[in-house]
Amino acid sequence: MGLLSTLLGIFGFAIGTVIGLLAGFYFFIYSEPQEVKERFSRPLNELHTDTLLELLPDIPLWVKSPDYERVDWLNKFVKDMWPYLDKAICRTIRSMTKPIFAGYIGKFQIQSIEFEKLTLGTIPPVINGVKVYETNEKELLIEPAVRWAGNPNIILVIKLLSFQIKVQLVDLQIFVSPRIALKPLVPTFPCFANITVSLMEKPHVDFGMKILGGDIMAIPGLYRYVQETIKKQVAYLYHWPQTLDIPILDSSTVAIKKPVGILHVKVVRAQKLLKMDILGTSDPYVKLSLTGERLPAKKTTIKKRNLNPVWNENFKLLVKDPQSQVLQLQVFDWDKVGADDQLGMQLIHLNLLTPNEMKEFNLDLLKNTNIASDPHEKKQRGKITVELTYVPFKEDSIKLDGSMDKTYSRTESGFDKLSDEEVPSGAGLLSVMVLGAEDVEGEHHNNPYALVLFGGEVKKTKTMKKTRDPLWNEEFQFMLEEPPLHDKIRIEVMSKKRGISFRSKESLGHVEINLSDVVHNGRINEKYHLFNSKNGMIHVEMTWKTS
Repeated sequence: MGLLSTLLGIFGFAIGTVIGLLAGFYFFIYSEPQEVKERFSRPLNELHTDTLLELLPDIPLWVKSPDYERVDWLNKFVKDMWPYLDKAICRTIRSMTKPIFAGYIGKFQIQSIEFEKLTLGTIPPVINGVKVYETNEKELLIEPAVRWAGNPNIILVIKLLSFQIKVQLVDLQIFVSPRIALKPLVPTFPCFANITVSLMEKPHVDFGMKILGGDIMAIPGLYRYVQETIKKQVAYLYHWPQTLDIPILDSSTVAIKKPVGILHVKVVRAQKLLKMDILGTSDPYVKLSLTGERLPAKKTTIKKRNLNPVWNENFKLLVKDPQSQVLQLQVFDWDKVGADDQLGMQLIHLNLLTPNEMKEFNLDLLKNTNIASDPHEKKQRGKITVELTYVPFKEDSIKLDGSMDKTYSRTESGFDKLSDEEVPSGAGLLSVMVLGAEDVEGEHHNNPYALVLFGGEVKKTKTMKKTRDPLWNEEFQFMLEEPPLHDKIRIEVMSKKRGISFRSKESLGHVEINLSDVVHNGRINEKYHLFNSKNGMIHVEMTWKTS
């Protein structure tokens, strides 16, 4: 009897398993997802005290923390715009996921993947407060606290063989506090080139996922596993210091290229130049310039009555793009009266150079750069010999090869400070960015501009009219043979009245800055109090780069 009951039990279990699988398969294929219903809400004054205490963690951060500012106006804006934002965001999601879904077609017997419904619902996200940071950099840094308990209805249909599987995402909740940086600030609308987003803490994400009308997130252990997986993946991608960079403006329209190295040019000699003077000689000299620069061309000395001049003169030119810039060499015959006559010219592409390696060029002089297209131009104009060496700045060399040495090791604020003995000698570039000033006040007028005085040179910013807080954002560069360890730079803020006046110019304050800190640190970005000014300050950024 025991054997018979055992066999019947096994038989019943097998039959029940088969029937259960068939019934489950039927409901899996033919059941439909449920429509998302609007949530029922009650006013706070109708809630019990215990219920209100449970809601305390959701009180806006601007109430609990004075660092956060109230942004009801922004929430009102988002609420009014939400129906349109919903459609725009969903359209973007469809376009972004289309190529992703296409990559799975044909795999695992999948025939198609598409959205049957895609809406973010009627409940917009709420910004519980915004924290704004002030920095000396050209950026706007904000940290909003975003809470979204929405009612989206997202149904994804997966066609597998002859079956359709519908997956529905509902009851989405997201609590996140991103740090958003709008940088760099540029004078081109919308006034920032990129949006950089990073998460200061792991986000809270909660949602339901329905298949066959049942929420699979209710399966024991699955909910916690999915939660932890999402947090880890999001944190891996965007948790500070990792960032999500969103370009807004084309870099070519806003980027101001910075110098990346120095081109050392030695003009050696020229041979068999054209005879331009009545006596059958010439008075040659050479002009040197780089394409893409507005700086005056550099010149060699004039060699009187010489068709085979030898100069052996050295020059240094700032390089901003070694892959596209071209060195232009022009040989002229000097005349006392009238314009100088061009004897010939030649171009050298910098991409022919290997960094830190000297290369000699012995080139035929041409009438112009289109000589190849002029078959009638056969006149020999002589030759010119130059030696070129491109030396990139050490900071940029570090970025290229990924290596770091004790001389230029990075910190969050720039370079580690060096002692005088560790500072590398040799030529370098001092860049001075005069960003702006605050509370500069003149007795007679306020049309401020800044003068940068260094090494006998005087650089001037543009004049801002009728303001006490001018923003210049102008950069000046000084090529130096040695690090300015014991030098000072003087910056004066002046005011100039338009028209004829006995008091057309007026000093609004000045500051003298020791350059040793710039050399030791590689970069400084500070605000300085102006001497002879009540509350005036000036914002200056300086960098020192060596080759």
